[in-house]
Amino acid sequence: MLRVLAVDDEEPALGELLYLLRADPRVRTAEGAGDATAALRRIGRALETGPDGDEGIDVVFLDIHMPGLTGLDVARLLAGFARPPLVVFVTAHEGFALQAFDLKAVDYVLKPVRRERLAEAVRRVHDLVHATAAPAPATAAPEQIPVELGGVTRFLAVDDIAYVEAHGDYARLHTDHGSHLVRIPLSTLEERWAARGFVRIHRSHLVALARIDELRLDGGATSVRVGATDLAVSRRHARHLRDLLMRRAGG
Repeated sequence: MLRVLAVDDEEPALGELLYLLRADPRVRTAEGAGDATAALRRIGRALETGPDGDEGIDVVFLDIHMPGLTGLDVARLLAGFARPPLVVFVTAHEGFALQAFDLKAVDYVLKPVRRERLAEAVRRVHDLVHATAAPAPATAAPEQIPVELGGVTRFLAVDDIAYVEAHGDYARLHTDHGSHLVRIPLSTLEERWAARGFVRIHRSHLVALARIDELRLDGGATSVRVGATDLAVSRRHARHLRDLLMRRAGG
């Protein structure tokens, strides 16, 4: 069961959030803090005792707009510790999802908070905490990226993305079940996801190497098949791609 700290400078919003959290059977305790300073004092005690101590906190539900330090500032401070609590942002503003992505937030919940949406955020946290506490060797949480779906911000696992298509300053993420448009340039994703096996094959496409089913050579043209989609490979990227695929096939 989860130990939760909720942080919001608006007392009615904090009270409502605490009410919903305490009603969730996966939550053992839910404490509140009215500003970032009080939250950091409480988190400091949790970090001193460690995650298994009596003062431990598993997750912080953070408002973003607060006087003094913002929720983003608090998350940046927490990122400097070896074993900080997980972070879920709770905000009325959609425009900070990219910063939340950079800060490895577990979820991004928009106000007014709906019971079902908050329950989904709690489930994500519960699954991560349970996986970390399991006796099997711990694995890193899958990297995620925020996407908009029906007016709700969701976090899409990067491992579910087959390829990415450039749209100016935007990028369209293609998965087995659909696509999502995000306001991130393709060049940024190329740099960020290189270590996760994504490779540039064209000025317009970034592909997960593990999702390439076929490499085709037709005269002087090169293309790859990703699921049911054929994607052109530019000449400048063709040799590098072939080398990567050969090394992967060779083990």
